[in-house]
Order: sequence, then structure tokens, then C-alpha cells
Amino acid sequence: MSNTYYPLFKKNHSYRKVAIAACFGTFLEWYDFLTFATLAVIIGPLFFPSNNANTGLLASLATFGVGMVVRPIGSALFGSLGDRIGRKPVFMITISLMGFATVCVGFLPTYAQIGIWAPILLVGLRLMQGLSAGGEIGGSAVYLTEHAGDENRGFKTSFLQLMGPLGILASTLQITFLQQSLTPAEFLSWGWRVPFWVSLLLLMIAFYIRKSLEETPVFLQLTQGIEKNQSQLLNNFKDQEIRERMFLLFFCISSSGAILFFCVQVYVSVFLKTSVKLPPQLVDHLNIFATIVLLPLTIFAGWLSDKIGRKPVIVSGIFLGSTLLLPAFQLLESFGGQYLQLQENIFLLAIGIVMTILSLFLSLVVGPQSAILAELFPARSRNSAATLPHNLAAGWVGGLLPLIVTWINQVWGTSLAGLWYPTLFLMLAAISASRLLPETHKFKLSD
Repeated sequence: MSNTYYPLFKKNHSYRKVAIAACFGTFLEWYDFLTFATLAVIIGPLFFPSNNANTGLLASLATFGVGMVVRPIGSALFGSLGDRIGRKPVFMITISLMGFATVCVGFLPTYAQIGIWAPILLVGLRLMQGLSAGGEIGGSAVYLTEHAGDENRGFKTSFLQLMGPLGILASTLQITFLQQSLTPAEFLSWGWRVPFWVSLLLLMIAFYIRKSLEETPVFLQLTQGIEKNQSQLLNNFKDQEIRERMFLLFFCISSSGAILFFCVQVYVSVFLKTSVKLPPQLVDHLNIFATIVLLPLTIFAGWLSDKIGRKPVIVSGIFLGSTLLLPAFQLLESFGGQYLQLQENIFLLAIGIVMTILSLFLSLVVGPQSAILAELFPARSRNSAATLPHNLAAGWVGGLLPLIVTWINQVWGTSLAGLWYPTLFLMLAAISASRLLPETHKFKLSD
């Protein structure tokens, strides 16, 4: 890249503006996508009525998982488009698709109103959300990282990783407020729809902000070459080095981050509500606390990866998660049971400490994730090479985790047996990452 173009670009379009637009759009994607997970316990009986509460919960979690399963399809489609037509146009498409599907969920009739068509339409909208998330999540990391330049990328891009927790936080706070303001009958009748309706306003704001953004300087440089209109998706699998790095991204980084994210941010809430039987509103308050704690830890992990490298930070998080995930849930079950018996706040404090430790493991993996996701690949194939394995891991490994863990628990008749699945996966990922993952924090993105 010429020495004159990039400063001019930076002068006219500050990185702060780019970061706000990219992060707000990703926040909307996560808010839309994870509101369903936050409401899974409530939505289950409304769309999947059953005499067995466990069956309804499984059906609701399966519907959440469906949206995650199609994420790789969305990443393959939109990731390839991002390498061909640019990063920005793909952003506009994906955010519009997600917003439309989410608003429609808010107006969807329940099973009692239209019968079997209710779950069918719900699954269809979840598929649409999954396709959108596949193009947005991962592609936004490439977009932001390419704007960040070559200095302090870990710190600058770590803010993008806050959008998932903030999406859950906004959804949880909103649901908590509605549950406290409405009667149980009002909430079940229409109150649960409000978070989906709010996404329409958020969509309008995000669309307006993103409309004014420019393409990344790295992609603009590529448009001057002869390969600007070529699809790189198939070429990625022909290149041995890119193929190997795609596998490392999938198995070590993205899968581990997805497992820890859904264990810490999604499944802990389901576990405390359904297995431990803590009051739902109390669990929501604990989840809010854990999410707030996660935010500075994530930024710290991104900053630390600029100082000592991406690999030691990420490997440490995976290793700690693999060894302490199961004991942490055992402690949550024990402290939760003692709180129900004795009603002493000291046990709530203990639960909060355990959730903070889990948040630390997660932050070490996801803090540097946006930066390394882009740094692993050359510019010409970065969008498609990064988004496909990242969304494959998030969709098939992380997204199905609550369903698989819950199903294993029900088969074995215990509340903890299913956690051996993420524990063993993390152990293998920790070993592979420590041996094979390259260090990338000094890599120049224009190469």
C-alpha cells in the first residue's frame, strides 16, 4: 500500500468511527440472535407445548441450535462475496437480513393460535438469522482488524468481542425489567415479544451508521490487482498452508471460544434455572454480574496479547477451561443447592466468584480472537478463509452445545455428565494449539 493513501484514509475516516459502526452492528446481530437463547425457557412451552417440561426445553434449544447449524452456509456465501465485492456491501446485507427475521419473531403467532405452523415458521426465521450471523460474525472481525493497522491490533479489536456479552446483557436487562413491570400473564401473552420489537429501532440505527462507512484499505489495495473478482473459497482448500490454518482456527481457536462462550454466557443460565432450580430472576441478576465482569477482562486479554503474543494468551485460556470447567459447574450446583436450603447470601457470593473465574477463561480465548482470526490468512483470501471455519465452529460446536449437554444429562440421569463433552474437546484443542498454533501478532495485514 502506498504511503500517501493510508494516512489520507485515516484522516477522513477515523478508526473510532469504523470501530463504533462495526461493533454496533455486531452487537445488534448478537442481541437478535441470543435474545432467543435468553428466552428459551419461556418460548419452549409457547411454541413446543408438551406434557414433559424437558421435552419442551430440548425442542426450544434445538431451535436455537438450528440457527447455529446454518451459520457455516452463511459464512461460505457471504465470506466469498466479501472477498469479491468488498467487506462493506456484505455488512449491509447481513444486518438487514438479521433485523427482518428478528422483528418477525416478535410478531409470530404461538402454537395455541396457529398450531403446527408456529414452530415451523419459528424454525424458518431462525434459519434466516443463522445465515445472517454467518456472514456478519467473523467478517466483522476481518473488517475491523484491517482498519486497525499493524500496531496494538489485539487491544483495538478486543472491543468487538464485547458485543456478544453486551447483546446478552441488553437482552437480559430488558427481560428482567419486563418481568418486574408486568404480571406473569402479561409477560407470557405479549411481554416476551418486546425485545424482538426493539431490534427494529436498533436495526435502523445500525443501518444508518454503516451506510456512511468506507471499504477497508486492504481490500481497496486488492482491487488494483488482477484477482479482485476471483472467488477464493475453493482456492483456500487447494493451498496447504491456508487449509492447515483454517483447521487450526476451527479446532483450536474458534471452537474453544465458542464452547467457553456458550458454557459461560448461555448454558450457565440454563443450568442454574433448570438443574439447580434457582429462581429465574435471581439467575438473570447473576448473569448480569458475570457479563459485566467479562468486559474489562476481555479488553485486558486483547492488550496482553499485543505484549506477549496471541498464542500464550489463547492457549492459557483453553488449558484452564479444559481443567476447571467441570469442577466449576460442580461448585455452582453445590453452592446453589446450599443457597436454596439455607437462604444465605454467602452462597450467592460464592456462585458469583465461580462465574467470574469462568469469565476469565473465556476472556483469554476471545480477547485476541478478532485479531488472530484475520492475521492467520493473506489479504486476498482472508474474508472467506476466516469466516468459514469460525462459523463452522461457532455453529456446529458451540451452537449445539446446550442441546448436546442437556441431552447427555437426560440420558445419563445426572446434571453434570454432559459437561464431559466440552471438557474433552477443550483438552484436545489445548494440546493441538500448544504444538501447532503459529504466533501472528507481528504479522502485517497488507501482506
